[in-house]
Amino acid sequence: MTAPAQPVDQFDLVIFGGTGDLAVRKLLPAMFHRFADGQILEGSRIIGVAREALDDDGYRNQIRSALNGAAESHPGKVDAFLKQVHYRSLDARKDDGWDDFAKLMGKCPDHVRVFYLSTSPDLFVDICQRLGHYGLNKCESRVVLEKPIGHDLASANRINDDVGSVFAESQTFRIDHYLGKETVQNLLALRFGNALFEPLWNAGHIDHVQITVAETLGVGRRGPYYDHAGALRDMVQNHMLQLLCMVAMEPPASLSPDAVRDEKLKVLHALKPIDDSNASQLTVRGQYRAGAAEGRSVPGYIEDLNADSKVKVEKSNTETFVALKAEIGNWRWSGVPFYLRTGKRLADRVSEIVVAFKPVPHSIFTASAGPLAQNRLVLRLQPDEGVKLWLTIKHPGPGGLRLRHVPLDMSFAEAFGVQQPDAYERLLLDVVRGNPTLFMRRDEVEAAWRWADPILAAWAGSGEAPRPYTSGTWGPSAAVALIERDGRTWDEDFE
Repeated sequence: MTAPAQPVDQFDLVIFGGTGDLAVRKLLPAMFHRFADGQILEGSRIIGVAREALDDDGYRNQIRSALNGAAESHPGKVDAFLKQVHYRSLDARKDDGWDDFAKLMGKCPDHVRVFYLSTSPDLFVDICQRLGHYGLNKCESRVVLEKPIGHDLASANRINDDVGSVFAESQTFRIDHYLGKETVQNLLALRFGNALFEPLWNAGHIDHVQITVAETLGVGRRGPYYDHAGALRDMVQNHMLQLLCMVAMEPPASLSPDAVRDEKLKVLHALKPIDDSNASQLTVRGQYRAGAAEGRSVPGYIEDLNADSKVKVEKSNTETFVALKAEIGNWRWSGVPFYLRTGKRLADRVSEIVVAFKPVPHSIFTASAGPLAQNRLVLRLQPDEGVKLWLTIKHPGPGGLRLRHVPLDMSFAEAFGVQQPDAYERLLLDVVRGNPTLFMRRDEVEAAWRWADPILAAWAGSGEAPRPYTSGTWGPSAAVALIERDGRTWDEDFE
């Protein structure tokens, strides 16, 4: 039986970019689910802020439409939730409306105020400076920064410096929603709550680790942003490095916020450099072309860019796919490769971590029994969160000894009989509670950029274009060669 959800104290959540895709598709539905489960008390307010000229009723109608699917599992809750939703029209770079907004927020209320910046990063500083000007950074106020924080180390430092002049580090929550996923949380429980795994979690027993974050969608309406970012900035520098840290970190002394983040930082510092001396051997970047995805024909990246752009382009050197081989230079992981890949318009939508253990040192079985396969621990982040442990057993029956590789498979939804909360549900309420464990500290962001910047510089200096790949495939053939020249192969058993 699931424990009842514990309510959080009254709060105000202000979402800058409140009419944007993230707010409407993720943040507000997440808050609705927490409200429907009784975690958000009456008197709390959710305030959308954007430039569109809307009033409260107009904004509520937008949100009502977005909640259609969620409302089916919580009939009768939508109207009560929408009473807590409000809207203010503001421009981050203009004075109009800010006096009224400051009066709405109050000078120093007796409850928490959370300012969620679901905007372009180039507005972070403008918004924070205005919040500071009106004294809205005082008392129990917190700010949430969406990734990406900058486009390189220098720009990230400028943003962190300027935001830090208004909000203290203890008030600043840099969100990475992958850290809020149930499977990532269960990685901590699997490693540090079971005697079975932690003694084997090292170079003596683990052959390699794979981390895959694959999407079937193209860039869609994010084309203008994406063409200035690319897959490494959009996914690897933040989401995937955070997953790598969770797999590779040493056991923290406790689950206190800084104990966990200190261990993740050590992993980032121990990553071996990838730069112009080895990037061509350790990285592959690609760009999707027209093909088929999810049963239909889809255009290539350039066509997607031009569909929503007033300025047409003929080519782009932006990567929509990255595969790379990372190594961690410490005793626990010496010689264990971490293979990372992510991309748009791939063959399947899946995010998973595969921990492949070393083969048994000697087989006692004859060739007729069948091959011995490596044990693998597979942690599925999406679409069906769960854990799968692949083992070798004897096939039942009297026909001689035949070996089979089968999984012990646990879907969280099936095992616990409850709907898994979205990552944002956990993370938003963690901000309200003031718990920064699952958020990135400034030095983590800096360490991640310090590792990623030389890769970007090596690509820019090489003059090579991303390798083309057909939509609906697993990326460029060079990504297969990257892992197979080491005698390994990408895990694609997604059933």
